[in-house]
Amino acid sequence: MASVNVDRFMGGWFVIAHIPPGVVADSYNNIERYTRGEGSAIDTVFTYREGGFDGEAKRMEPTGFVLDEGNGAEWAMQFIWPIKMEYTISYVDPDYQTSIVARSKRDWVWIMARTPTIDETRYADLVQRVEALGYDADALRRVPQQPLNQRSDVDFTVGTPG
Repeated sequence: MASVNVDRFMGGWFVIAHIPPGVVADSYNNIERYTRGEGSAIDTVFTYREGGFDGEAKRMEPTGFVLDEGNGAEWAMQFIWPIKMEYTISYVDPDYQTSIVARSKRDWVWIMARTPTIDETRYADLVQRVEALGYDADALRRVPQQPLNQRSDVDFTVGTPG
């Protein structure tokens, strides 16, 4: 993206599909939440269920760092100090309802939305965008997402977008 409004990007995002790191290869109900921290820091909470909708609830809390406030699309994500991973917002629609986060290594990618599901036409468009970034679309995994009213764990709810 030429530019991302970081404040508009804040809030909850459902992971619709991904080429995941191994640790979340069999995850369900994935939600990523962002809130502004101190300075360029982004407080991040990633929650999911392992292996099924009734699987063990998991939570990760990496810290994101906006690398260029003028652009807002280039971040670093730190799960373990001092290692920071590239995290690039490669696409966000004008209404900040769908997004793609990618890496230049073309190893991981996330298609995300503000809702647990999106229509098939929109999904196909996002998959084409992922392919245009150089990824193998056949490697994408659709993340199973339950409607919010079927989730029993309060930790899996999403607040209003930023």
